[in-house]
Amino acid sequence: MPSFTLIWLLAGAVLCLTELFLPSAFVAFMMGISAFIVALLSGVGLINLWLQIVVWLLLCTILIVLSRRFIHPRRRKSKIRDAVIAETLTEIPPGKTGRVLYEGNSWQARCDDDKFSIAPHQRVYVVRREGTTLIVIPENLLHS
Repeated sequence: MPSFTLIWLLAGAVLCLTELFLPSAFVAFMMGISAFIVALLSGVGLINLWLQIVVWLLLCTILIVLSRRFIHPRRRKSKIRDAVIAETLTEIPPGKTGRVLYEGNSWQARCDDDKFSIAPHQRVYVVRREGTTLIVIPENLLHS
């Protein structure tokens, strides 16, 4: 039995170290942690080899699922879709705000690049929202 304990400890160490050199979104690390837990169970002598493998597979699955849930939480979807078209109502001076018509409403807007000025009645793309200000880029900037 002690030889299986050593094998599980080595497997756990190799898997955890693999995560350092080949990032796998914590999959290898969780497999290594599972191997350490099985090594502990094996060292106590509570379970045979086949049961150790089954426990290791179950622990791997549980830890990977839990790590995905807590480490990579689902991102909240933005209410503004990527690259939505709007039209400027006023000039947007460099680094300042102006007004755009977006989904039938007038919004305060600022150009994503502080070096550009956007003239009135130009098509722009809304790239994100910061509070009540839309961040836009001019259509001609994308096509150049």
